[in-house]
Amino acid sequence: MNREAARAAIRDFLIALGHDPERNPELVETPARVVEAFADELLAGYGRDLPALVTKDSSPAPPNPGLIALRDVAVATVCPHHLMPALGRANVIYRPGDRILGIGVVARFVDDCARRLVLQETIGQDVVATLVKHAGARGALCEITLRHGCLSARGAHQVDARVTTVARAGEITESEVLIALGRTSTSVATVEKP
Repeated sequence: MNREAARAAIRDFLIALGHDPERNPELVETPARVVEAFADELLAGYGRDLPALVTKDSSPAPPNPGLIALRDVAVATVCPHHLMPALGRANVIYRPGDRILGIGVVARFVDDCARRLVLQETIGQDVVATLVKHAGARGALCEITLRHGCLSARGAHQVDARVTTVARAGEITESEVLIALGRTSTSVATVEKP
């Protein structure tokens, strides 16, 4: 990564929009701040090895472990179309195979999948694929709900709109997902005939 070239590009971008950092004291450090934010935070997922993370930080699964659900994992990503942030939450559910992951590992690789120039749909697909392919899960689901800067700050100006995507693979049923997410009761209601 060439940080100096990136800083110069941000400076040129501001000048092209009529905002010269040399003439506005509020913008003097903006090119460096933007590059630091993108390189060190918003796009930090590119430097991570997801298969290594999930294979080294796992332990043997107990017999019949059922489902494991991690809810409300913070997600921050950057829309590849407009370079604007999208923020929200992910719910991850998986049925372990021979190994289980620490919950912190799941949260870290969700963050690593998101901190890239990536579509929301791809984040969920990457999370599910990582669980199934590299962690040996028998089934997995990732539900992501985000508020997109490109939908709220520009274009349609829908500040309260949220986008939800779901990726799923393997042995996991809709009823199990609903129960794991706390969206239905495990009890069955009966109706008597008159």
